Amino acid sequence: MKTFTSVALGCKVNAYEVFSIEETLKAQGYKLANQGDKVDVAIINTCSVTSNADQKSRQHIRKLAKNYPDAILVVMGCYAQLNKDLINTIPEIDILVGTSNRSKIVDYIEEFKEHGQKIIAVEEEPRTFNYEELGATSVTPQARAYLKIGDGCDAFCTYCIIPLARGKMRSRDVRDIVKEAKDLVRRGYKEIVLTGIHTGAYGKDLGNIKFSNIVEMILEACPSLHKLRVSSIEANEIDDDFLRLMLKDKRIARHLHIPLQSGSDEVLRRMNRHYTTSEFIHKIENIREKVPNIAITTDVIVGFPGESEKLFNETVAFIKKVNFTQLHVFPYSARTRTPAASFKEQVLGPVKKERVRTLINLSEDLYRSYAQRFVGEKMQVLIETYDDKEEVYVGHTTNYLAVRVKSDSDIKHEVITIIYDPNISKKI
Repeated sequence: MKTFTSVALGCKVNAYEVFSIEETLKAQGYKLANQGDKVDVAIINTCSVTSNADQKSRQHIRKLAKNYPDAILVVMGCYAQLNKDLINTIPEIDILVGTSNRSKIVDYIEEFKEHGQKIIAVEEEPRTFNYEELGATSVTPQARAYLKIGDGCDAFCTYCIIPLARGKMRSRDVRDIVKEAKDLVRRGYKEIVLTGIHTGAYGKDLGNIKFSNIVEMILEACPSLHKLRVSSIEANEIDDDFLRLMLKDKRIARHLHIPLQSGSDEVLRRMNRHYTTSEFIHKIENIREKVPNIAITTDVIVGFPGESEKLFNETVAFIKKVNFTQLHVFPYSARTRTPAASFKEQVLGPVKKERVRTLINLSEDLYRSYAQRFVGEKMQVLIETYDDKEEVYVGHTTNYLAVRVKSDSDIKHEVITIIYDPNISKKI
């Protein structure tokens, strides 16, 4: 039997795309290789969001080439899109696909097997105006499934390479989204996470639909779905219709990930983030007023060009004022072809590292403080995995508190009720 192996680097969108390609390969008679098996096809979906992501992409490509010298090596994704010369600098690559034409990967594999000639399927720029369907999604047994609803981005933040790698925002067809959601529930998934490059912008290119509409359609089509979660959404895309829907349907997770990036108005302006700190906190206050005890996590970039100590301290103060649940912290990474790469006053690496440490410590304090509110409360939790080392089951509550539970019976992928404790929660 023909075998394959695959790697997805970076975001959940990349993981979703690899899952889809895996299922297409399985439908064509391929089997996912076990350790020690001969591998016929090796696929990697690359990431280019930071210089570190570039480096990891190169390392993993070379690792696959070394480990599977006889396999057809397929390199796809953002790093491939932005670096067509890869096919020359890493001669082991057989098929190079960017951020379009991914639905043809199986065809490319068969073409390469027939002719033995390298295939480059990378457009000069991603000019795709329609969402590219990739086929079936993964049937791997797990509690949570990711559902991609769009691709591309039109925001053009000055630090971000993704619009150049992924192209314009394009929404997936409503019928395909609902069909896949129903299929995922039928297969036994308890939680669906809506994801995309710019998730909250869904429908802007369609004209007659918006993000809250597709959320409502999924919920109506999947009455037995336990939880619907949003991977990430911009503050200015959370409208009253979406909040009313959250209040109406408790299946929408009481957790929103809302990227801030900076708590300094000057830095936000230079980032081209399209909001001020006062607008941001007003939105957060509105959300909390309508959905009490909701968890709000965020992304923060430190060391953006021109971020002085004073401006960084403004960010720290603003984060404390907003009182986020948790922070995802990233040091600024200059991306060639983005405006910010040519900005003056680039911040030195050691300074960025120190600022990252400061915010990670703050994030830990914020999470502990938020978690303490719920100690002793009855809460539902979706059990996702089993930790063999600690002999505990691990999952998350609706507001994305991490939970560890001891149980004599197998409760993986089940929804259980617990008495919350940050250390070991008690099943009831």
